[in-house]
Amino acid sequence: MFLVTGATGNVGTELVRALVESGAPVRALVRKPDAVVPEGAVPVVGDLNDPASMGTALRDVEGMFLMPGYADMPGLLSRAREAGVQRIVLLSGGSAALEDMDNAVSRYLALSERDVRRSSVPWTFLRPRAFMSNALRWLPQLRTGDTIRLRFPHVRAACIDPFDIAAVAAVAMVQPGHEGQIYELTGPEALLPSAQVAVLASVLGRDLRAVELSDEETRAELEAEMPAEYVEAFVNFYVDGTLDESTVHPTVPRITGRPARTFEHWAQAHAGDFR
Repeated sequence: MFLVTGATGNVGTELVRALVESGAPVRALVRKPDAVVPEGAVPVVGDLNDPASMGTALRDVEGMFLMPGYADMPGLLSRAREAGVQRIVLLSGGSAALEDMDNAVSRYLALSERDVRRSSVPWTFLRPRAFMSNALRWLPQLRTGDTIRLRFPHVRAACIDPFDIAAVAAVAMVQPGHEGQIYELTGPEALLPSAQVAVLASVLGRDLRAVELSDEETRAELEAEMPAEYVEAFVNFYVDGTLDESTVHPTVPRITGRPARTFEHWAQAHAGDFR
């Protein structure tokens, strides 16, 4: 049995599908019993913030896909070890390598990796860069017009399709030989936000206009959406330049045996979401 946490999220949904299609038995962790999961998976209710609730979810699990940043990671991992989980694939991120305890994002990723290392359960860490699906944050703007306000417009990133993150995760969960590996995951090209908008315009057949925000305008928008410590984290990454997401890594084709998907491929697959 393979357990996928975050089973209704961008990566989790793709991973559940990939495992089901491979013929692997899949248990999808959800918080509510009426949550919808891909066909073929067995939903199980549990809360990663409450390790005591995870007994049924962890029973007879060979491989576990784990989301980072939960309150009692040591307790959760202790439960996994006691249940006999044989390997953990942790969704982390590129900023974990910085180990910057003053940066809220880097801190929770680095601490999650540390806790998994200390658990004594064999592990694989996935460190994807920015998700292509982050472009969905432009949906409210596209519903009201053809103008997209771009935050951090001069930051180039080798964004990755969650489909590819899931593909690598599925291999690491099911096949032996990936224990103790850290996989840096990117798409095949580094794009500016304006280039992503141009791709969307072509795919959607719309005359989209990109407006580049200043750092001050970006900060103001972020402050209206998230806690201050996370605003500072993203400003630190993309204004101060502590995180470089522009390097393309060959991990996806090396592990999956096929090219990583382009942003155009992602946009075509999700065009219906934008319409």
